Amino acid sequence: MENFARLLKESWTLVEEHRDRLSSHFYARLFLLDPDLRQLFPVQMTGQGDRLLEAIITAIHTVGDPESFDEFLRALGRDHRKYHVEAENYATMGVALLDALRSTTGDGWNLEYDQAWRDAYAAISEKMLAGAAADDNPPFWHAEVLTHERYGPDTAVLTVRALQHPLPWKAGQYLSLEVPRHHPRVWRTYSVANAPNEDNVLEFHVRAPGAGWVSGALVRRTKPGDLIRLAAPMGSMTLDRASERDILCVAGGVGLAPVKALVEELASYNRTRWVHVFYGASREADLYGLAQLQELVAAHPWLSVTPACSEDPDFDGEQGDISDVLGRYGPWTAHDCYVSGSAPMVRSTLRVLAADDVPPPHIRYDTFGEI
Repeated sequence: MENFARLLKESWTLVEEHRDRLSSHFYARLFLLDPDLRQLFPVQMTGQGDRLLEAIITAIHTVGDPESFDEFLRALGRDHRKYHVEAENYATMGVALLDALRSTTGDGWNLEYDQAWRDAYAAISEKMLAGAAADDNPPFWHAEVLTHERYGPDTAVLTVRALQHPLPWKAGQYLSLEVPRHHPRVWRTYSVANAPNEDNVLEFHVRAPGAGWVSGALVRRTKPGDLIRLAAPMGSMTLDRASERDILCVAGGVGLAPVKALVEELASYNRTRWVHVFYGASREADLYGLAQLQELVAAHPWLSVTPACSEDPDFDGEQGDISDVLGRYGPWTAHDCYVSGSAPMVRSTLRVLAADDVPPPHIRYDTFGEI
């Protein structure tokens, strides 16, 4: 297994700087092999290749950890049901992927790499198909938008009710959303911002500072009564109820969503664990969820919230990036740590926790692209 993982990672270094070429070749070859597959994808393919590559990268980096490898791929298989992918499509995708890898790497490719990727893709497709076959839920849920509230020009908080079937999820998980009225067959992931409830109601926090398709539609064009689609929940940034350690949550921007859900779930049973939430944004106006957090603090003596702003000298609170602020407190060595926000924010926070000697198994995190 160790040599197998080494071959995959070693060969990936040959294509890592040529992702666009790899993606373009993969899709060109895929649609040439089976033109009918084109209808499963959005009209505009921008960003689709990135999602493919992210899944590949995650798979090859977890292949040395059989449990994580299996869990990730089974969840990915369940999630891909929303694309209407059939079992026979996996073989076609495998041919296209190997062809794209060979073409992109050129003379650097060898028989060992080729066999490793053949074996890896066989394992990947087998586990994805098993995950899809074992799921009794629908491929996706239709959901009605109940409320939609704007916070400034680029952030919105909306609640939706899943229709027809119960949608089971755990606090801290994320799922994919589609807005078929505006961007059919384009999906983007968002964390659920509330704990599970019997009403089948989910809350989402969405930021769209640019021209992001799904995020832009959810922030600027969606209104109560609209219908959207929700895919199966994924993610392992969930609570360990068996743990007796205190909890640290670090949230940046709309990364507050899963942290809020975790705190809500803790409010239903926690009596013994201290929970510390650090919540950061650029300016005070961007701390859109602070009032709700303060209400939770008032109701639960085990909860504390420390807000911080990195670009607002008039803010009457902590100043600086949230990871830097976190470093002024602690130690966090004996805590279960949850980190959620943009990729740079998560990376800087993980460095702080590593410097504080927090064991990696005690850290769970999610990243959010601000698009």
